[in-house]
Amino acid sequence: MTSRALCLTSVLALIAGTASAQEMSFNRVASFPTLANAGADQDRAAVTSAEIIAASGDGMTLVYTDSPLKVVGLIDITDPANPQPLGNIAMGGEPTAVSILGQTAFVAVNTSENYVNTSGVLRSIDIATRSEVAACDLGGQPDSTAMAPDGSFIAVAIENERDEDLGDGRVPQMPAGWVALIGLDNGVLDCDSMIRADVTGLADIGSEDPEPEFVDINAAGETIVTLQENNHIVILARDGSVTAHFSAGSVDLEGIDATDEQAALVFTESQPGRLREPDGIQWIDTTHFAMANEGDMDGGSRSWTIMSRDGAVVYESGTAFEHALVQVGHYPDRRSDAKGVEPEGMEFATFNGTPYVFVLSERGSAVGVFDVTDVTTPVLAQILPSGVSPEGVMAIPSRNLIVTANEADLVEDDAARAHVMIYEMTASAPVYPYLTSAGADSLIGWSALSGLAADPAMPGRLYAVNDSFFSYQPTIFTIDITQQPARITDAVVINRAGRPAQKIDIEGITADGEGGFWLASEGRSDRMIPHAILRVNASGRITQEIPFPAELLAHETRFASEGITMIGRTLWIAIQRSWGDDAANTVKLVAYDLDTKTWGAVSYETAAPTEGAWVGLSEITVQGDWAYLIERDNRIGSDAVTKLITRVPLADLVPAPLGGPLPVVTREVVRDLLPDLRSGGGYVVDKVEGLAFDAQGNAWVMTDNDGVDDSSGETMLLNLGQL
Repeated sequence: MTSRALCLTSVLALIAGTASAQEMSFNRVASFPTLANAGADQDRAAVTSAEIIAASGDGMTLVYTDSPLKVVGLIDITDPANPQPLGNIAMGGEPTAVSILGQTAFVAVNTSENYVNTSGVLRSIDIATRSEVAACDLGGQPDSTAMAPDGSFIAVAIENERDEDLGDGRVPQMPAGWVALIGLDNGVLDCDSMIRADVTGLADIGSEDPEPEFVDINAAGETIVTLQENNHIVILARDGSVTAHFSAGSVDLEGIDATDEQAALVFTESQPGRLREPDGIQWIDTTHFAMANEGDMDGGSRSWTIMSRDGAVVYESGTAFEHALVQVGHYPDRRSDAKGVEPEGMEFATFNGTPYVFVLSERGSAVGVFDVTDVTTPVLAQILPSGVSPEGVMAIPSRNLIVTANEADLVEDDAARAHVMIYEMTASAPVYPYLTSAGADSLIGWSALSGLAADPAMPGRLYAVNDSFFSYQPTIFTIDITQQPARITDAVVINRAGRPAQKIDIEGITADGEGGFWLASEGRSDRMIPHAILRVNASGRITQEIPFPAELLAHETRFASEGITMIGRTLWIAIQRSWGDDAANTVKLVAYDLDTKTWGAVSYETAAPTEGAWVGLSEITVQGDWAYLIERDNRIGSDAVTKLITRVPLADLVPAPLGGPLPVVTREVVRDLLPDLRSGGGYVVDKVEGLAFDAQGNAWVMTDNDGVDDSSGETMLLNLGQL
């Protein structure tokens, strides 16, 4: 069986609802924003980060590196579901890595002036007193660190990284890197014992300029090193001598999306001989190791690999890991022409007798959890959601915990901040994913879901649409909600005469009662995208287009249609934001009578936004005598205030002609969605976009993951039950 088939089989087992009361699985229990460690005098708009992370010997304290602030941050996880800030410790330079022995943190700090004049220091910090115990001059720019399992020494990769803007940006660029091996005397740094392990002259690529990236140490005291740009692996004895070295090799990739410009998920391309260029590396035992093939200068195979110490490949994931992320909506399409999901960091640990490799997807913002009981046939046990751009991962088996450090801080975009995320293994079924396309006859890529509707004739079936993020692939997805997680079973491309429809931005969907759909397309006149209602048949072909009338467009803004529903023979569209003729904090519900072909509207008053935010509508649907709406602000995380389901009596939906005074409907808040959005242990996402009622009257709410672009990639599809 191929590696892809193995992984897909394991995913199918995961989604088949086979979880028993005794099943052990990881679920996220908390998210900690690095901003929480900010002092009273710190600018809360300053960029922070969480990159590499480690845990104290008792597993109660986390220490992470924050290079923008030049500090390490501390978190109390005595209660892992309620992490508490312990503040930051200044490092006097850029911290690049941290390893911990007992209650002492060893932090590698880059103090280089530039790419040529490199320098660094290894500091040991007493976690309890927050004071420096010792420091060793490293003589170069450090990257990663690793602690020997017996605590006898620490390894530091001295990368002396290249300047990518210098010349052709390639190696060699002096000074060359090396690996520092520093002894510990009862946990105290012995700087005089430092060995400078020479790894030059080994690789086929830029051998005179190795750039050690990641290190790990096995139980025999051997240090394994990735030379990422050199596409090479080196194994060092305790005395720094090279005991083995070999190329990291290449992978023939089939069934990938290698083109960014398509704005579509099309996995039909190939890349033969793609250099692995691994980043993270972890010993599994003294014979085998795993590596995450992020790529850098020439490569990136979108995969992870297990090798034996002689360089033989015993397992290669190929496209299996990436395809698994495609199926749960975490594929970053705008990275297609680069390195796809970019596996970067990794961890190995044994939980309850089962050995696991945890693989981070930097661009997919997810964690693959692989059972490596048999190193030749790893089994994908779970995919866990992480924050934006996970960089570091730490396992704490003694407490059944893993943690991830997520480096991206998108404060300048009013988006997600950097977070540390905490997961616990318990006797429970996996919560995530909420939605998957695993099990479909072919690989179905999906993301950026923007509207939701129920099938009036088929209980247990919903439909969703994607928005203009996929401008060359507007799609209607069929969702089976009788399974856990819900499963996408089909995808129909919205088309004109067989070609994917252009110049549309689908933000709402409702069944037309005749086997087809009515769609709401949000226009943007500055991009020649018309505001319109579209009708499509079961094959996705557009059969009717109804543009917005001039009376409405006279007051246009680009924030328009965000949901559509049908009441009798009238289509109702929720307009997201106020247009030019609306009063403050009001939006329109626009009506189109299919029989008289006339337009009208009513006015809806939203909650007042917080300073700098806006509040608008994201969906409209009908259940019983009410029209239900999603009302939300554009805030994320702890700044989110308004995430609501509201309703309006159908009796109020009597449209007035456009251009004159509009009646204001009666708004009633039905449910605050903030607790629901926090239920998965993550931060509150901003885009609650879909709402539908199934045949049993259960309310389903869906979030939009923005195409995994400056987003964690998470999509929530929540069954809220009867409202």
